[in-house]
Amino acid sequence: MIKEATDADAALVHAMEEEFAREVPDELWPDDQEAGPYDAVLLADDVGIAALIRKSDRAWLLDLLYVRPPARGVGTGTELVRAAAEYVKAQGAQTLALQVLEKNAAARRLYDHLGFAAVERLLAAPVDALLSATSEGPTFGAVHVQTDDVEKVRREAAKVLRSDPDLAVAGGWVRVRSDSTDADPERLKTLARELSYTTAGVTLALGVERGAVVRYNLYDRGSDVDEYLSVPEFYGELPPGDVYAMGANATVLARLTGADPHRVREVAKTATSASELPPAQELYEQLAAVIGVQP
Repeated sequence: MIKEATDADAALVHAMEEEFAREVPDELWPDDQEAGPYDAVLLADDVGIAALIRKSDRAWLLDLLYVRPPARGVGTGTELVRAAAEYVKAQGAQTLALQVLEKNAAARRLYDHLGFAAVERLLAAPVDALLSATSEGPTFGAVHVQTDDVEKVRREAAKVLRSDPDLAVAGGWVRVRSDSTDADPERLKTLARELSYTTAGVTLALGVERGAVVRYNLYDRGSDVDEYLSVPEFYGELPPGDVYAMGANATVLARLTGADPHRVREVAKTATSASELPPAQELYEQLAAVIGVQP
């Protein structure tokens, strides 16, 4: 049975507040554990709580929804949300809002099922990442197609880009670049994959990202056969196997491009930080030289 809490329920309310804080710690405000004051608190016997704050005449915030573990899976959370909706409607409100942590998958599934939808987004970023982002360098790259059929490359690249690409020919490779692929490494990879498929040959997407790391993707007949990123965890933590996989495969690169595998191993190194490697522009040019393409 759901009822509105009274002063006599203060100890129970406080206990469930503390249980919720332990189970779902707030990632942003961990030192601010003071709950309330609430404008209304609803209790489902001694197993669940819905605490409400009046934000305006038309909107209330469901500031706390918690069901003790033994009572989960039987609809108690849904009953509390609906009871909260009935309560705020009786106060003249039209909207019930709430906040939920992205990592709280079970709660998000419940709220999605009940019809809650995103209205605002609360975003957070590490300060160090923001400071480094403000000083990041350029992102650019090119696709290199192992062919002498320049006109076919031009036609096929224009289909993908929906614009005429810049082409250059050197050492048995056709170099393809455009402003759109310079700005978007994913689009650069897409172009390389499509050109490998349509030319039935080898293509290489090689570029610098954020002025800090060098990446290449090697394709053969449309299949991605090797990928290298100079700092494998530059964009976030990876499983050990994925970190290893982001290292250059010298054997494959040598077989498909004619590069000296010994030189590939010397140049295409990986590290935990960009500061442990040559500057990205320098590393980019070294890799291009080893592979035999125009940087």
